[in-house]
Amino acid sequence: MKPRLVQEQRLEWKMNQSLLQSLQVLQFSSVELIDYIKELSKENPLIEEVDFDYDLSQYKAGHQGDFSVGEINQAEETMYDQLKGQLYTLDVRAELLPIIEFGIDSLNEDGYLGIDMEIWAENCGTTEEEVEEALAKIQQLEPAGIGARTLGECIVLQLKQRETHQPFAEELLADHLVWVAEENKEAIAEHYGVRLEEAEKLLNEIKSCHPKPGHLLETKQPEYIIPEASIYKKDGSWKISFFKWNSPDIEVNDRYMEGTELDKEAAAYLKEKYRQIDWLKQAISYRTNTLEQIIRIIVERQYMYFEHGAYMLRPLTLREIAEEIGVHISTVSRALNNKYVQTGQGVLPLKFFLQSGVRQPDGKQTSAFAVKKMIQELIEHEDKTKPLSDEGIRQKLGGEFGISIARRTIMKYRKQLGIPSSVKRRERRGNG
Repeated sequence: MKPRLVQEQRLEWKMNQSLLQSLQVLQFSSVELIDYIKELSKENPLIEEVDFDYDLSQYKAGHQGDFSVGEINQAEETMYDQLKGQLYTLDVRAELLPIIEFGIDSLNEDGYLGIDMEIWAENCGTTEEEVEEALAKIQQLEPAGIGARTLGECIVLQLKQRETHQPFAEELLADHLVWVAEENKEAIAEHYGVRLEEAEKLLNEIKSCHPKPGHLLETKQPEYIIPEASIYKKDGSWKISFFKWNSPDIEVNDRYMEGTELDKEAAAYLKEKYRQIDWLKQAISYRTNTLEQIIRIIVERQYMYFEHGAYMLRPLTLREIAEEIGVHISTVSRALNNKYVQTGQGVLPLKFFLQSGVRQPDGKQTSAFAVKKMIQELIEHEDKTKPLSDEGIRQKLGGEFGISIARRTIMKYRKQLGIPSSVKRRERRGNG
């Protein structure tokens, strides 16, 4: 039974490694994917270099100024916004939600909890037990390591997610961090009674962990916006065409295996590198297939937007897409991250097509984006001497567009658009 048991454990580890790589690659934009493959090619001699620099530069030259944010005054999401945006992926009872949000707001820029548990409980008027429960929820968010109180806890959280966590890792990081810093595998192996190979493997896993996971959620403006696909109309129907850099081919260099007798160590090394390429190809295929399914759903659900423009954008959620393609919400979220498509309205982020809705009395929903466009248009064409109040906007939306919406929602959307109140608009124009 022992040989069979060992075989199953190794298979499970390989599957986990393959899954982790698939999830990592899924988050990459096309440019990041090509850069990732180029980096791998430096350490894997079997990978022929993938070079789309010419194609990308040609695209950039031919599409200057095509980028459109796709949203009115689109704001960059902070680390705190991004973490709160993940909460719907967790099973959270309503009374715990404000406690979790307070905890997220109490993280420092590195992603560590910057407040004592007792003070957290006191500020939220709750018990330390509930705060502990809230912290456990925060530590389920991505990237792994978020919500840690110490460097050791941060690394342990990341190791647990990878399922490569050793039972003694927590004690090692808490009590013998100097061994980790010095990469003293001998001391670790002797103290915990494990083989040197196991100690070395754990050290390598620890080194690959990010010490400041909050930095992974920094909002960065890309130097260039490179779309994954083009959405266009042909012969009366909407088509999707993926750019070739979306799914780069991995060419394998076989010259190392030709006419050469390899020793056992070299053969094992090359076998591992072939396996790495196989995992990479599977990860790229998974990324391509997932993106294609998501974009096709977007085109189907937002058909009226492509036909008639922004006013016809309809509400659409991550959950709806996830249920339709049969994956977890977090998978859809990863796939959408930093991905863009070329459309007749410019290059748009895929997240633009996910819109919250304003429910109407008849049960139907209108997208918040469309309502904002209506508000903006009403204000642009208002009587400049008698600008519309929020109540006036509410009445016009009902009378002219058949949209029923609360006055406080009008005020919220107006502020998000960066439009001052009617009093300030009148004063400002009056002073002009």
